[in-house]
Amino acid sequence: MAVYTDIEEKALKEFLGGYELGTLVGFEGITEGIENSNFRLTTSSGSYILTLFEKRMNPAELPWFLGYMDHLAHEGVSCPLPVKDRDGRALRTLAGRPAVIVTFLPGKAVSVITPDVCEELGRAMALLHQKGEGYRTERPNSLDAASWKPLLAQCRSNGDEAIEALIAQTSQNLDRILEHWPTQNTLPRGQIHADLFPDNVFFRDGKVSGLIDFYFACTDFLAYDLAICLNAWCFEAERQYRPERAAGLIKGYETVRPLTREEKAVLPVLCQGAAVRFLLTRLYDWVHTPEGANVVRKDPWAYQIRLKHFMGSDCV
Repeated sequence: MAVYTDIEEKALKEFLGGYELGTLVGFEGITEGIENSNFRLTTSSGSYILTLFEKRMNPAELPWFLGYMDHLAHEGVSCPLPVKDRDGRALRTLAGRPAVIVTFLPGKAVSVITPDVCEELGRAMALLHQKGEGYRTERPNSLDAASWKPLLAQCRSNGDEAIEALIAQTSQNLDRILEHWPTQNTLPRGQIHADLFPDNVFFRDGKVSGLIDFYFACTDFLAYDLAICLNAWCFEAERQYRPERAAGLIKGYETVRPLTREEKAVLPVLCQGAAVRFLLTRLYDWVHTPEGANVVRKDPWAYQIRLKHFMGSDCV
């Protein structure tokens, strides 16, 4: 979540005129994240999230995301429900960008990650995978293993020695990972969130109350979603691996959906791949984010540390 495109109040009021949401009370930008422009929207009928999709997002894929969230919400998963306008459309245009309003979910991201929190997350993620089985249309992962070398090639050091060293080390590790990456039919596949970072999971009273930001969701290995969370949730201050968190996450997941023998065997490689994927997108944004953009760049070196851990033996 971020703000690249500003909205004029007059234009927003005209936009809201197409909905049954009452009158505008207020709106403010949300600066966390890196992908799209997001706003907390308050009307006389309640609170919502307004998203304007920026250039990295392919507008042709938006109906898949919105359909997936709609499916999950009606299956009992606590996730944003796309709001339709008076003509039954969830996808519209505002400020020259594709735009969507979704429901606002209660709860907040946790400030302290514990094994119990990770166990709750594991259960919620496994349930997400189960409920997603009924959504049959597939969306290939646009940031899958085949995309990593081309993405790395777009990252230039521009004379920065630290970035140059990061690129060189990542290239070496990437060759090893791709050599052992599982083929499409070797592991269970389905719809995954692919971005369940702590700021995308809300809690209330120690329980998961909502999953948000589904715009990286795709069809891929189910265990890859778990690997992403092992990277995102199981390092203290982004640097020190906490095995008790990983144990809680896997335990919670397996109470709902036990991992297969093949998934367990390849989980370290999936963790390596997840580390590379986020290292690369962070690095790309680090070197390509324009000056003055209202967005917080995320540290790619934190994922170099994760990758080094998962490249070791007995890493999960």
